[in-house]
Amino acid sequence: MKKLVVLFTAFVLFTLNQAFAYRAADFSSDAKIIAAINLLEQTGEVDVLRNLKKNAVQVSFDDLTSYTYNSSKAFAVSTYNRYGTRVIMINSLYKNAPVEQIACLVAHESMHVKRVADLEEETIATQKEAATWTRLKVASKVYPDTKLTRRLDKLSGMYMASSYDNNIIQNKIANNGFYRAQLGL
Repeated sequence: MKKLVVLFTAFVLFTLNQAFAYRAADFSSDAKIIAAINLLEQTGEVDVLRNLKKNAVQVSFDDLTSYTYNSSKAFAVSTYNRYGTRVIMINSLYKNAPVEQIACLVAHESMHVKRVADLEEETIATQKEAATWTRLKVASKVYPDTKLTRRLDKLSGMYMASSYDNNIIQNKIANNGFYRAQLGL
């Protein structure tokens, strides 16, 4: 009887582990994006992976010109394709960005779970991006001097300087003309 209980327990644990397992290849066919998602999994970003899986999100690099108002400034977008499936499109301008930076963009966009973002959701997404960069940035690595690197460094600084009483990221979003229009503030 004792062996049966042990076998049953092992079976249940194995089954649960498989049910909650994440395969990066389920979310993308691009090697760089798969590496970024694997990095997120290795660093314990369970909420990111849970959102990707829950929303059956597909992630790809794409030319964002036809998807966003000022595509030259868009790093990534979370939207729906013509079949109603949630997709994350990372600006193809950043296809050669370091995997840590791609992971930050995926982390940010995965936090968008509503049909239309509001200030709270945009703040959560941007804080996730900043926290992910703060954790993943390798101190000894020299990152390319790009708009993406400068953005992530700036967000990380704001994230680190914020407090419960003074959320610098939320304040910046709330006072930014683009976000004010987009979020209806």
